[in-house]
Amino acid sequence: FSGCGSEPVQPLVEADPVNMEGNWEMAYGRSDNLQARFNASLRSIRQQSARANAERRPGASVAGSASQQRLLALAQMAELVTESQLLTIEQSRVAVRVKREGNFSLSCDFGPDAPGLNDLGLGVERCFWDGNQLVFHLRLPDGLNIIHRLSMSQSGDTLGVLTSLDSPGVGDPFTVRRIYRRYVPGSSGYRCTETLTRGRVCTTEKASK
Repeated sequence: FSGCGSEPVQPLVEADPVNMEGNWEMAYGRSDNLQARFNASLRSIRQQSARANAERRPGASVAGSASQQRLLALAQMAELVTESQLLTIEQSRVAVRVKREGNFSLSCDFGPDAPGLNDLGLGVERCFWDGNQLVFHLRLPDGLNIIHRLSMSQSGDTLGVLTSLDSPGVGDPFTVRRIYRRYVPGSSGYRCTETLTRGRVCTTEKASK
C-alpha cells in the first residue's frame, strides 16, 4: 500500500483486545446523516474554490467543479458501503468476520498462515488491530481507498463504525459514522433506508426474519 505511510503499523498482540461478537442493529438517531455530511463537505469545497477565485488563480473554477463531481461520486459510494442496517460479527482468536446485511462481508484472518493482503479481485484488502479499533482498509483501482474503523463502547452495548473514503482530486476524505446497538434477532424494530436523493425513511417492522 504505497502512499499510506501515515497509517498505523499493525501491532503484534497476543489476544484480540476487544470482543465484538454478536448481532448489531444501526441506531439511526445516533448515526451521521448522509445528506448532511455531503452538504457540509460540498460547502467546504465551494468555499475553497471561492477563495481560489478571489485570488485569481488560473483554472480555479474548473478545479472546483471537478472536485464537486468527485465528492458526489465518493458520497454515492459511501451510500452503498454504509447502508447495512444489521451486522453479525463472528470472532475467534484467529479470525473476525463482519457479516453486513445487503453487502459483502469484511473478513480478517490472524492465523499464522494468513496473507498480509486479501485479493478481492476488484481490489485488495488488509485488516489489523489499531489499539482497540479493528481496521479494514480496502484499496480499489484509480486510487480509491475505503477504510472502516470498528470500535466498541466501554459498556459493550454499542459499536461505532467510522468509514472514510478518499480519492485523488478530493482534498479531504468523505467520512460517515454509523452507530450500532445490540439486538435480538427476530425482535421488532425500525427498518430504515437512507439515500442522498430521498433522505432517510423509516418504518416499524421485524428487524430480522
